[in-house]
Amino acid sequence: MLADTAVVGRLGTPQLGGLAVASTILLTGYAVFVFLAYGTTASVSRLVGAGQPDRAAHQAVQSMWLAVGLGLVVTALGLALAPALVDLMGASDTVRPHALVYLRISLVGVPALLVTLAGTGYLRGLQDTRTTLVVAVVSVAGNLALQLVLIYGFDFGIGASALSTVIAQMGAAAAYVRKIAADVRSRDIGVRPELAAIRRVAVVGRDLFFRTLALRLALTVATAVAARLGTVELASHQIAFEIWSFLALVLDALAIAGQALVGRLLGAERPDDARQAGRRLVEWGAAAGCLLAVVVAVASPALPRLFTDDAAVVRLAAFLLLAVAVLQPVNGVVFVLDGVLIGAGDMAFLAKAMVVAALVFVPAALVVVALDLGIGWLWVAIGLLMGARVVMLGSRFAGDRWLVTGSAR
Repeated sequence: MLADTAVVGRLGTPQLGGLAVASTILLTGYAVFVFLAYGTTASVSRLVGAGQPDRAAHQAVQSMWLAVGLGLVVTALGLALAPALVDLMGASDTVRPHALVYLRISLVGVPALLVTLAGTGYLRGLQDTRTTLVVAVVSVAGNLALQLVLIYGFDFGIGASALSTVIAQMGAAAAYVRKIAADVRSRDIGVRPELAAIRRVAVVGRDLFFRTLALRLALTVATAVAARLGTVELASHQIAFEIWSFLALVLDALAIAGQALVGRLLGAERPDDARQAGRRLVEWGAAAGCLLAVVVAVASPALPRLFTDDAAVVRLAAFLLLAVAVLQPVNGVVFVLDGVLIGAGDMAFLAKAMVVAALVFVPAALVVVALDLGIGWLWVAIGLLMGARVVMLGSRFAGDRWLVTGSAR
């Protein structure tokens, strides 16, 4: 979405607002199904640590079948409900048509996106981060290049941005299918869907689904509040949140390492090493967060100009980026703890903790819109969300209940 934001922002503030609304809906759908990646990583790494690589490969195949089925259902429902979803987000009359165009085209790529998640989870569980990095870089570069050609070369609108992203998603999905198919053939494992196995994959991801759903609902409320504060506020929030999301991906590198490493160590029945690895990753997460905070704070006046020429949006987004900077050290710790506990398979606790954090955030966000306090206070509420998460996850990590060993939790 970062490339989309940079390109679409040049089309105008209404288009950028439309992207903000549509991308929030899409990212909510993406995030609630991220268990296809995270859950697969945790399960595969445990199985590999326990010396059962064939079972790990079989689980990957069934995860991909589950991804295809869920993707088709989401696409069908999303296309039917698109107008209602955009209206629910509070889009203005100038923003609504752009949001609908982007949303409808993007929904076509959901099955490919979910297959990519499942494939990513399997390779991360094997600690094959090189392949996932190559696929991600090629996909992002291809997406950006295609957007530049279609929008600036042929003067197409926001729909071309969505189409470029869909094509990139399909390419990434094809790469993962080819890679995993080769691995499966080398192990002589069946590739047909097995209902019982698919059901087991779904059960593993159930708590993670609810954890992520609570988080995305909270962030969706944030965008809905921003939309009701005004078009400039919504566009500024979109820029700040896209940079926040990009930084989250940077910090997620440590979280993903935590998922794979902790899962493998617990699968190999080495709980002390798992705790030590988690502690070291948390330290690195805090340090990385502090470094990113400095970078964002220094660059805050210039970064918004990469996305828009609207002077009002640039000024407000630069202000919001200071909040983004302040929260980075907290984010670094939260994301790593999240990854460590996912790797440990502690999904039930993560779901409960996220619901509590969302219940802290949502009332605060609603007060912002009810009292018309301004977009800055919305980011204070986001700070409360992250603060609640760091307290709960830190307390869990300090205890021993997450240290369960063996091939399955």
